[in-house]
Amino acid sequence: MLNALQVFTTVVVGLMVGVEFSVAFVMNRIFDALPEDSDQLARAHGGRMLGALMPFWYIGSLVLSAVWAVAGRHDQGTALVVVAAGLLIVSVIMSVLLLVPINNRGKTWTPENRPEDWKEQMNRWDRYHYVRVAVIIAAFTLLVTALV
Repeated sequence: MLNALQVFTTVVVGLMVGVEFSVAFVMNRIFDALPEDSDQLARAHGGRMLGALMPFWYIGSLVLSAVWAVAGRHDQGTALVVVAAGLLIVSVIMSVLLLVPINNRGKTWTPENRPEDWKEQMNRWDRYHYVRVAVIIAAFTLLVTALV
């Protein structure tokens, strides 16, 4: 049963990393290349769509990692899982304090009501997101290493 939990947790976190990596390095590049107001509209839609899903994914990943750490507390890789869970806590805190406030504003913007500094706010979100992606990649790497 523990093996199934370990594999499931690693897959869930790995998929989350893939989505967030894609947002950072693929989707936002595509959005930036769109004409006129399409960039802002695409980001607003993405903020609404992913903003509804990602809290469950982040918290779920953290809970799964914590359960793995407790259930496998006598296993060799438990310290790695605990550090990975700690990194996932950091990613949740970053999300709540830094990224979600910007996302909550941005998902309501239209070309008619967006602030003049909307691009600056999106660039700030991108910078925070790059750091968060690095944090969750590190957590994923530790989980994979703990499987070995």
